[in-house]
Amino acid sequence: MVSYILKRLAATLPVMVVVALIVFSLLYLAPGDPAAVIAGDMASAAEVAAIRTKLQLDDPFWVRLLAWVRQVAGGDLGVSIFSNLPVSLLIKQRLEPTIALAVLTMVVAIAIAVPLGVLAAARSGRWIDQFVMAFAVLGFSAPVFVLGYGLIWLFAIELQWLPVQGYRPISDGVGPFLRSLALPAITLGFTYTALIARITRATMLEVLAQDYIRTARAKGLAQGTILARHALKNASVPIVTVIGTGVALLIGGVVVTESVFAIPGVGRLTVDAILRRDYPVIQAVLLIFAAVKVLVNLTVDLLYVVFDPRIRY
Repeated sequence: MVSYILKRLAATLPVMVVVALIVFSLLYLAPGDPAAVIAGDMASAAEVAAIRTKLQLDDPFWVRLLAWVRQVAGGDLGVSIFSNLPVSLLIKQRLEPTIALAVLTMVVAIAIAVPLGVLAAARSGRWIDQFVMAFAVLGFSAPVFVLGYGLIWLFAIELQWLPVQGYRPISDGVGPFLRSLALPAITLGFTYTALIARITRATMLEVLAQDYIRTARAKGLAQGTILARHALKNASVPIVTVIGTGVALLIGGVVVTESVFAIPGVGRLTVDAILRRDYPVIQAVLLIFAAVKVLVNLTVDLLYVVFDPRIRY
C-alpha cells in the first residue's frame, strides 16, 4: 500500500508539470495587458511601457516560464501584480469561506443523494423513482447562476428567511455561519446531488438484480438489511468514484457561486484576478485546484480497499 501511494504521488509530478505549462501558456497568449490595467485609462504609453518593463512582461516566453517554474518549485507563488501582496497570503486569507462552502456542500449532497438513489432503486418504477430521475435531469439542466438568483429571490427577498449575500465566519456563531452558507451550499450542491443520486440508483439497480440478493430475500431478511448491508456495500465503489469525480463540479461551481453570493473565497479571488489580468494569482489558484483534484483522485483510489476488500494494491 505504501509503495502504491508513493508511486501515485510520484506520478502526479508530471501531471502538475503539464498543468503548469498549459496554464502559463494560456495566460501568456490571452488578450489583455496587466500593465495597462494597473496604469489606468488615463496613463500614457510611456507609463504603461515602464510598468511592463518593471514587471518583466516584455521578456521572452521561455525566460518567464523558467523563472516562474523555479519560483514555484521553491515554494514561492509570486506577488500579485495588482495588490503587490504575496499570492500565498491572498489565498490564505480566502481559504476559510471556500473550504467551509465545499465541505458543507459535499456533506449535505452525499447525505441527501445516496438515500434518494437507494430509495429510487428499491422502488423502481414508482413515483419516488420518477421523482429522483426528474430531479437528476433538472439538476443537470439548471445553470448554477440561474438557480442561485432564483433561490435569492425566493428565500432571501420574498420570504426573508436567509441573507441575500455575504459570509459569516464560524467565530461569529454556528447559526449565522450556517445561515450565510445555506443558499450557496444548496446552489452549489444541486447538480452534485443530482449526479450522485442518479449513479447511486443505476448502480443499486444492477446490484439488486444479482443472485445473492435474491438469496437474501429468500432467507427472509428485511428489506432494509438487504439494502444497507448487502446491496449498498457492493455498490459503493462506483458511488465513491462519482463522488470523487464530482469534485471537479465543485471546483468549477465555487467560482460562480462565490461570485453570485459575494462570498470572499478563493473562487471570488479567481474572478477578480481574471478581470484584473493578475497572472500570478490566476496561475497559483489554478495550480492549487489541479493539485486538489489529483489528491482527491488518489484518496478515492485508496478508499476502494475499504469498501471492497477484494481490491489489493
